[in-house]
Amino acid sequence: MADNKRPAEPPKNQPEQPKPQGNGQESPQPAENLEELRTKAAERDQFRDLAQRTRAEFENYQKRNQRDREQERQYIAGQYVLEMLPILDNLERATAAAAQAGEKGPLVQGVAMVHQQFLDVLKRHGVTPIEAAGKPFEPNLHQALVHQPSADKPPDTVLQVVEQGYMLHDRVLRPAKVVVSKAVAAADK
Repeated sequence: MADNKRPAEPPKNQPEQPKPQGNGQESPQPAENLEELRTKAAERDQFRDLAQRTRAEFENYQKRNQRDREQERQYIAGQYVLEMLPILDNLERATAAAAQAGEKGPLVQGVAMVHQQFLDVLKRHGVTPIEAAGKPFEPNLHQALVHQPSADKPPDTVLQVVEQGYMLHDRVLRPAKVVVSKAVAAADK
């Protein structure tokens, strides 16, 4: 019977030795392989760098998108509230007219309660009135309707609020319409 012996294989964990060429010298393959490995390593580094930059850009996009959505959610009620402000103005006018007429009946009290509830709901949603009376005129918050001479107030001071202004968080929803003082002319004194 014939021996079924296989030729000895080199161990798996040792690199294969280059075979000598016919003239007894080693082949030039290792130098070529080394250069090819360097080229492949450089390509790998480029792709790794590209992947890292792409990941960072995507993470920044996600953060920016999240921030934009939160900001949009914060100010989404703005248009709705802006349409509701004339109703609030009318409630204020009704209570002011009743107070001027000296009426204090249950109807006047009910309108005042509804007005206060309306203000409370707006406040819970970040809508606050702009305090203007007696304050210096601020063009970002106030809309001047009239300049009126005033001897007892410094120039550019809000004398009267014609229509209340409101802010939604840190944005002006509607500027306050105001009467602003101006210096009294020498001829007027």
